[in-house]
Order: sequence, then C-alpha cells, then structure tokens
Amino acid sequence: MKKSDKKIENSIREALTAVCELALEDVAGFNWITHFVNYNDFPDSLSIVCVFASNDELASVVSTHQNDYLRTLIREKLAAAGIPIANMRHQVSFDTQEACDNQHDGKWHLRFS
Repeated sequence: MKKSDKKIENSIREALTAVCELALEDVAGFNWITHFVNYNDFPDSLSIVCVFASNDELASVVSTHQNDYLRTLIREKLAAAGIPIANMRHQVSFDTQEACDNQHDGKWHLRFS
C-alpha cells in the first residue's frame, strides 16, 4: 500500500468510526460497520457495509428510513474527510449477523469474499 493510500485508509477508518459511534446510540440493532476498497479505483471502489444483529432489526430500520439516516451520516463524515461518494445506494449496503450465521456459519470472511 502506498503512503497516500494509507492516509486515505486512515481517513476512511476515522470517519466510519465516528459513524459507528453515532449509529450505536441512534439506530436500534446496529452492531458494526466495515469497508472494502481497491485503491486503484478509488473512490468508486469504496464499499461500506452496515451490519445489524437480526433480519427483523434491519427490516425495521428500512421501514423507518433509518437506512437513509445512516447513508446521510456516512456521506457527511466521509465528505468532511475529503472523500466523495458518488453512488450511496450502490456503495453502502446493509447486512445482518443472522444472515451470515445462516448462510456462512458466522464466517464473515467467507461472506465478504
């Protein structure tokens, strides 16, 4: 990883940590957030996943439009770090621990590969 990529990675990590802290307080069922990126195609390759405990909790978040709140929060925190996101609907997704347990025996590395 190039030095410039490490700086971008740290900015992404700090922004998403701030999102995580707020979401843990504000969004019922929210557990954690992660991201993936290919720096050869940055920022278009940036992919962010918000993880919830259960499918029911995620369905509730979607029905109350808190998923939009999370996308807005992510956009704001990344923008403040100088990281533009072109397509929030494509680059931010939602998943659940329950789905990972059922489909990949709780092995996130398999789910994300």
